[in-house]
Amino acid sequence: MIAVRRWWTVPLAVAVLVVVCGSVGSSEIPVPSLRGMVGARLAYFTPILIVVAVMYCLERRLCEAESTAVTPIRRYDNGALILTAMLTHSAGLVVGMDVARNVTLLLAVALITRRLANEATAAGAGLLLLVINLVLGRTHQPDGNPSHAWWALPLYPAGNLAAWLITVVLFALALTLPEAGRSE
Repeated sequence: MIAVRRWWTVPLAVAVLVVVCGSVGSSEIPVPSLRGMVGARLAYFTPILIVVAVMYCLERRLCEAESTAVTPIRRYDNGALILTAMLTHSAGLVVGMDVARNVTLLLAVALITRRLANEATAAGAGLLLLVINLVLGRTHQPDGNPSHAWWALPLYPAGNLAAWLITVVLFALALTLPEAGRSE
C-alpha cells in the first residue's frame, strides 16, 4: 500500500517547502487586488507543494486490492494525512506556523473537494482559495493599515486562535467525510 501510494514523496515535499521558504525569506511578489496592487509573501504559496504531493499519493490506487483489503485502506490514508499535518507543523517551527496552519487548511479544502471531484481539482481548489483570499480578502483599517477580511483564514497571523480552531475543525471534518463514488 505504501509502495503504491508513494507516501515518501510527502516528506520530500516538506523538505522542499523548508528550503524554498528559507531561500525566499520575506520576499514579496505583486498581486492584483480589488484595492490596487498589493504584495504577498512568496512563502504564502508554498503550502500548495504539500497539497499537490498528498493528492498525487491519494490518486495512486489499486482498486482491486483496496476493495478486498481486510483493513480499510482509508484508515492508512487518514493516518498518513495526520502524519503529514504533524510533519508540516514540525517544519512550521522553522518556516513559520502560519505556513503550517495554511498547509492543514489547504489539505482540508483539498480533501473536501476530492470527495466531490478528483485529485487534480482538489489541488486546484487550494490554489484558488489562496488567490481569492489575496484578491478579495485584503482590507484596510480606518487608520490606513492593511488588514484582512474576517473570512480570509490564510491571511490571519500565526497566533490567531480562531483561525487555528476553524482549520482543525475543517481538517477533522475532511477526514471523516465519506468518499463519493469510490469503494471503501
